[in-house]
Amino acid sequence: MSNLFLTRHLMISRNFLLLILSGIILGAPMPMLILLGGLAGIKLAPYESLATLAPSIQIFAGVLIAAPISIFMSKYGRRNGFLVGCGLIILGGIFGATALLENSFIILNIGHFCLGAGIICFGYMRFAAAEAVSEKHKPTAMSLTLTSGLVATFVAAEIFSLTKDSLSSAPLAGAYLAISALGIIGCLPVLALRLTTEKPASKTQQDSQDDKISIFKTVTRLPVATAIIAAAVAATAMTFMMVPTPLAMLGMGHTENHAASVINWHLIAMFAPSFFTGWLIQKFGEASIIITGMLLITTGAICALYNIELMGFYLALILLGLGWNFGFIGGSSLLQKSLTVAERGKIQGINDTLIALSSTFASLLAGVIIANLGWASIAIMVLPLMGFAIVFTLWLKLKTNLTI
Repeated sequence: MSNLFLTRHLMISRNFLLLILSGIILGAPMPMLILLGGLAGIKLAPYESLATLAPSIQIFAGVLIAAPISIFMSKYGRRNGFLVGCGLIILGGIFGATALLENSFIILNIGHFCLGAGIICFGYMRFAAAEAVSEKHKPTAMSLTLTSGLVATFVAAEIFSLTKDSLSSAPLAGAYLAISALGIIGCLPVLALRLTTEKPASKTQQDSQDDKISIFKTVTRLPVATAIIAAAVAATAMTFMMVPTPLAMLGMGHTENHAASVINWHLIAMFAPSFFTGWLIQKFGEASIIITGMLLITTGAICALYNIELMGFYLALILLGLGWNFGFIGGSSLLQKSLTVAERGKIQGINDTLIALSSTFASLLAGVIIANLGWASIAIMVLPLMGFAIVFTLWLKLKTNLTI
């Protein structure tokens, strides 16, 4: 069990530690925006029905940016891609603060588009971490990188509390400026990175291999398809249940403080297992961890369906967070090991584009379902999605007869 955490076998490098630090600093805006997007939207939207437009645009920005930024990183390096993300975060925070100062809903949406585009850039840190260690320890490196999200959750809560009312003339504007400050500070560890991009021996060979890559053939290979489906399904289910949770809780008589606490514990459950998920993948294989994650989400959905008391919400959202962690990290690790160096730029971009697209759709659909059909329908709709992912992953495990 000594290799459960950081050991000499992980060969912790300067780059790996800098990626963890970058993840903490640049991961803090996301938890802040879960609260900011809706609150600022309610304040500035011309119609109540448009209050969640800014968060939806933020997610949709990831759909548009995920593939281009992945290709950009494959050509110009991970570090430059992360710096682009920092610039977008800085710009988005300034737009958000300006929107509140000028009472402009349009500027708010522009700001959230920039913020969403910046956040999607940082999602590739998990792949950069895998590239910074030896082959054996790639799952652990990817898993530990996501632990930065746990620290970022606590950091974000403190920053939000300290800054949201710092500008008396425009409540919440100070929090957006704090996000810009995080983007500036986050540039420092990113600039210190000295990552070696994995690529073929020569540019000519790189171009030749890029030309020969058939995207359809690659994404339809069973391990690759399973990895993409696992990560996308985990993200879809997580978004679909998390987004309407505060509305469902308020509608059932729970308080805003209770809703905030449930979401906070959900975020902790999403990232805390990352300390040991990589070790579990090494021991049991990606497929087993993916299936376990889907079963955890299924259990959370059943709990949400039958228990609407406060503890029922806590249990459902904690199980949802745990399941997302196993499904997402398991899928990401399987994708990393199933692709050649030449394939990674395009296919990782497609993977993260599909994750962002499915999350956008889930966010918008959840609002419609919770308003018209209720919380129980949210929980019921998650179940067949989990069944599909479990069956598909079992098919991979049986057909390949591999310990993945």
